[in-house]
Amino acid sequence: MNRFRELVATERPLVLPGAHDALSALLIKEAGFKAFFIGGFPVAGVRYGMPDIGLAGLRDFADAYRDILAVTDLPVLVDADNGYGDVKNVVHTVHTLERLGAQALFFEDQVSPKRCGHIAGKALVSTEEMCGKIRAAAGERMNPETFLIARTDAREVHDLDEALRRGEQYLRAGADGLFIEAPVSVEEMERIGRAFDVPLLANMLEGGRTPILRPAQLEELGFRIVIYGISLLMRITRTMRETLADIASGELRLSGSGVGFEDYKKIVGMPAWSRIEDEYR
Repeated sequence: MNRFRELVATERPLVLPGAHDALSALLIKEAGFKAFFIGGFPVAGVRYGMPDIGLAGLRDFADAYRDILAVTDLPVLVDADNGYGDVKNVVHTVHTLERLGAQALFFEDQVSPKRCGHIAGKALVSTEEMCGKIRAAAGERMNPETFLIARTDAREVHDLDEALRRGEQYLRAGADGLFIEAPVSVEEMERIGRAFDVPLLANMLEGGRTPILRPAQLEELGFRIVIYGISLLMRITRTMRETLADIASGELRLSGSGVGFEDYKKIVGMPAWSRIEDEYR
């Protein structure tokens, strides 16, 4: 199995769907993807029924991430928010996620409580404070292969010039890749791509501020890692709403339109467990 760092170097680009639970992680692997992403926004909603505005902490997310990582051997990029505190908290966060099996993570330069990058009302720590966090994460990671991406939300809080300036500082502090959140146009994305010769991450968040582009288009703009972090979440939410409305109506027009019962059992590994029962019982 390839490691995340190797995939970043070889894929053009590395496309990462977002998993919000163990089932979505299983489906991502079944679909043939080589790696995936776990974000705080979908996990906060699916597991805790909350918005991603800093209400959940490291332990809350680690519990959810553990369940997802337990069902897959694919390399995973994990959202580490802002590290949940100062440099010692950042190192604790890195170690916690590494022990769970994360091969890559990104953390951002927002103050606590942080917000989703496409929700207004954010505030940032100083560049110096964020650089200290990056140095701590890079210097204290347990596995030197753990891929660290620095994210800045300076585009919305200040402007793109400040985001680019911070990006340069974060790379010098030891980040392996860079994530400039929420550019608002293709022109801004082109400018980001021209400014850096390192792995850049593009966040294709449906309904967000950044234009949704195809992976090939993003590769041409200079982005090596592409996350479609909430695409599954948005669709399963709509499907559940429609199904519940159908049941409430009494019509049951959608009955039988979902995945087949036998197919579902295969997805969650029933044949393997049946084999164990038959062989050892």
